[in-house]
Amino acid sequence: MQSIKFYQIDAFAERLFSGNPAAVCVLDEPMANDLCQAIAAENNLSETAFVHLGVDGWQIRWFTPSDEVELCGHATLAAGFVLIELERVGGQSIEFGSASGPLTVSREGGDYWLDFPAWPPVEVDADARLLPALGLSEQDLYGPVMMNNDYLLVLKDRAALRATTPDFTRLLEVEGRGAIVTAPDDDYDFVSRFFAPKVGVNEDPVTGSAHCLLIPYWSKRLNKVSLRAYQASARGGAVKCQMVEVTGGQNRVLIGGQAQLYLAGRLQLPS
Repeated sequence: MQSIKFYQIDAFAERLFSGNPAAVCVLDEPMANDLCQAIAAENNLSETAFVHLGVDGWQIRWFTPSDEVELCGHATLAAGFVLIELERVGGQSIEFGSASGPLTVSREGGDYWLDFPAWPPVEVDADARLLPALGLSEQDLYGPVMMNNDYLLVLKDRAALRATTPDFTRLLEVEGRGAIVTAPDDDYDFVSRFFAPKVGVNEDPVTGSAHCLLIPYWSKRLNKVSLRAYQASARGGAVKCQMVEVTGGQNRVLIGGQAQLYLAGRLQLPS
């Protein structure tokens, strides 16, 4: 039997049973794609992260129950928490090589911070099926539909955001990976939700990678570098945000939150 270290972590969670649960498998060597996908499907969480120490340092990959993805925030935060807090490697920070380039997770007090690329959204001619699939109309929007990897739709207030009721079957037919809806808020700088049925996640509880779009948008609109955000899913989770301007290079975003250990054990797989 092959035995693999396995953890389940609630990421962006100030307490257990909140935030976004992610599985983390700590490997001795890279694992075949089909086995990674089978484990992720068996876990049936929005993301399973697979990490291993290679010749070029720690490497990370992410799988939903149906697909491999190029970037995932909450599972990266979970993996950083596992290696720094539980496996005791990397000191106070760790860098992963990934399909999206180098990604750093750092611990500051009780928070873990992701250093991710900024993806400023740009106005697009959206698929005509998008708004009906989300249960929205033009009157619900504050400004045009935008996109950068995922759609970004800005609504007028938190009530409109909470009232959004997607038809996930219809959303599967819309071009693009997923859709973020966001709005200003009285308690936070902004709130959001994220829907991605195409990758097996109807509504993600807390989405780190969505903040690669959200932070540049809200930083510019509110003229603020540091922001406080909340993803208003059923589980919910608070996200700390910072915009980092890089002279002569791609801007970055810092995405912070806490993590809680739910489960630790080993997977027993056929050799």
